[in-house]
Amino acid sequence: MAVHFIYPREIIRVTRRLFLKLAGGFISMASVSSSMGGFFIKSLPVRTVERTKFKFNTKDGFIEWQQKPKEKYTLTVDGLVREPKSYSYADITSFPQVEQVSDFHCVEGWSVKDLRWRGFRFSEIMNGIALQKDATHVLFHSLGTTESSPHGQSHYIESFPVSELIDAGREILLAHTMNGSPLPEEHGSPLRLITPYDLAYKSIKFISRIEFIKGKRAGWWTLANPIYAIEARVPKSRLRQK
Repeated sequence: MAVHFIYPREIIRVTRRLFLKLAGGFISMASVSSSMGGFFIKSLPVRTVERTKFKFNTKDGFIEWQQKPKEKYTLTVDGLVREPKSYSYADITSFPQVEQVSDFHCVEGWSVKDLRWRGFRFSEIMNGIALQKDATHVLFHSLGTTESSPHGQSHYIESFPVSELIDAGREILLAHTMNGSPLPEEHGSPLRLITPYDLAYKSIKFISRIEFIKGKRAGWWTLANPIYAIEARVPKSRLRQK
């Protein structure tokens, strides 16, 4: 089964599996918005639109693809910067490290309490670069390809204002460890973004590139279906009091 979402000047082909996810999003978001509540579950489910399969070896920092030769993982920082940078897995795990416990809130209405993450703040990226004057936002890019390509976007992306990424109150973390162990592939290895006060589709997995850009950019899910807003704050009623 294939479904086509129609946009101006463009048709997006969506597979049956992805259609069910999108349809579930419509239903879930409608129910969540009407009740402004949610519910907690015990463990973090797997939600992904990626098609490309790989494993990541934390010992040597290599990505082991199913259908192509393995390659060294590199985190690229480029775009509106004066000089691009690149970091190995060893580099990012050598940054000053932070541990934090955060709840995880999905657009479907469920949340998971007290996940323990380890990683580094975005300020570590900022410390190594000089921005061009027009840089206002960051576009994160994922490894691999997605099942479908809304508006031609064939890998997962998400954007944030630079000001939010460096705001200590937002508690945003670039994480490589979850609950004391390296991130498993299904939860975003080698590196994912943790955004405790945004809905989880903003918590991009498999990060391989950090691109500084001018202005906000729609993420993968927003391109696939505009019901997924660019700004996706967790409703206050779903946030636990600290």
